[in-house]
Amino acid sequence: MTDLAASLAPGLLADVHATGALGFGDVHVAQKASFLYGESDQRVQLALALAVRALREGSTCVELNQIEAARFETDAEAFAQIPAGIWPEADAWRAAVEASPLVRRGADGPGDRPLRLVGDRLYLERYWQEETTVATELTARRGAPTAPPSPQSLLTAASGLLDGDDVDQAVAAIVPLYTGVCVIAGGPGTGKTYTLARLLGMLVRTSEQPLSIALAAPTGKAAVRMEESMAKALASMPDDLAATLGALRAGTVHRLLGWLPESNSRFRHHRGNPLPHDVVVVDEASMVSVTLMARLLEALRPTARLVLVGDPNQLAPVEAGAVLADIVEAPTAEVPALAQGLSTLGLNASPGPVAVLRRNHRSGAAIAGIADAILAGDADAVVALATAGSVELTFTESADGSGLRERVTEQGAAIITAARAGQAETALAALERHRLLCAHRRGPFGVAAWSRRVEDWLTGAVADFDPTGQWYPGRPVLVTQNTADLGLFNGDTGVVIAQGSSLRAVFGRGGRTQEVSPYVLDSVQTIYAMTVHKAQGSQFGEVSLILPDVDSPLLTRELLYTAITRAERRVHLIGSLASLRQAVQNRARRASGLLARL
Repeated sequence: MTDLAASLAPGLLADVHATGALGFGDVHVAQKASFLYGESDQRVQLALALAVRALREGSTCVELNQIEAARFETDAEAFAQIPAGIWPEADAWRAAVEASPLVRRGADGPGDRPLRLVGDRLYLERYWQEETTVATELTARRGAPTAPPSPQSLLTAASGLLDGDDVDQAVAAIVPLYTGVCVIAGGPGTGKTYTLARLLGMLVRTSEQPLSIALAAPTGKAAVRMEESMAKALASMPDDLAATLGALRAGTVHRLLGWLPESNSRFRHHRGNPLPHDVVVVDEASMVSVTLMARLLEALRPTARLVLVGDPNQLAPVEAGAVLADIVEAPTAEVPALAQGLSTLGLNASPGPVAVLRRNHRSGAAIAGIADAILAGDADAVVALATAGSVELTFTESADGSGLRERVTEQGAAIITAARAGQAETALAALERHRLLCAHRRGPFGVAAWSRRVEDWLTGAVADFDPTGQWYPGRPVLVTQNTADLGLFNGDTGVVIAQGSSLRAVFGRGGRTQEVSPYVLDSVQTIYAMTVHKAQGSQFGEVSLILPDVDSPLLTRELLYTAITRAERRVHLIGSLASLRQAVQNRARRASGLLARL
């Protein structure tokens, strides 16, 4: 950082970099591209650096008319150090960007320059092209006609499959019969996988030919959970469908597309070599970035159906884009054939390609109620529910008196006792009873600090407990990198247990356990606490959430909703009421043009 600062010519780019708002990579790319294209205006260089930085923050572009107002929420502290007067005058800045040899203006024209300016949105050219691919493919597939089933075959297929009392689930199960791409959206406990099993059953029963179906998810962990959830959902299906659908195996989207080791963004399957499947289902679709969605859409056959399943209100993917949220929020035209199918089954619903599941079948009333209030942005209602004294939902301003120490030591002791006795299933069940969640990885509100505190508590509560060694019975671990040859994936959680004189790391796989030697695990960390991001897609009996300081840039509505909805029975919020209010009022903002284009 010091060497870079020394090499920067005095001026605008150096001033902004000195505050910490721009990283080394942001400035390096801006300098190199500007040199190659002969651009010396530091206002343009700053715009390019901000466009690079926006990608790291999850946006596909930077909105020139919002830069100073937005202040990049995920690093507001650094941007707050920049005096308001340092920013270039808006009209002159825009004029400089428009005139730059770095920039291609408008949606048309070749992608022969590093930047693309469309309206107020400034893109790196690659991400403009990715967003264009997603918008074009989704629009075309939504409008492509499909051969709908006859009324009689629809009624026959629905018999025994759509007999439940949840109308939203029944509607969602027939949507893909009438459109090339559809979304099944809903929060935890709304029965997304149950509905998906019925949806696939309807497709199989109404198809005149055998269907090739692919199940995929953004991560290996999500793919494993998809298989586990599908196995449970198929238990109540007719035997023939349970056998057919039970034979399906889920994998990652990268594996489905055929990852090429020599490329980070290209795959074996593409427009010229499409996937052979008639139906592709992507679970946890909220975690799919714009780049991965573009590659998937390109690789689908023109007649293939795409089913996206997920919760658009959860945290968006780590990489750029919030594709699922944009699709769900975008207005959609009615599908006449779907309207007729709904009428045939006596279902009253909006006949569009996005089906939303609203009824929570799992969480208690307090958890479901506060989740709804969070999504509505009603801070008063959230505070009222959090402080109402419910058994399901508690709030304390400090960990002292919150019962947190008692919860984690009781859980830790149960894990250690079972692990020392070699009882893998018991240890894994205890691990899922409760999870301590944090917004940050570091700092006083972060995972590292709270993990150390829990270790200290356990040291005082459990006889002969010594967490200083790398491996010990009862150590809860989180896999942080895919290890396909071991069958382990980023996000998997497990426990180290004793087996005679040796140690084994065990991981849950539905109704079975998977064991490996802990000494072959290179990328793992102890999880006495974990980030909300890492917990996404998981469910625990109870959740304790450490709310960060009110000024934390990570304190958003999406983070609070995601954390609370990880719990099945109880949620314990620990922090200030000001932080709780701020989380509800602060939406995670990702700049993107996809919603407008859809």
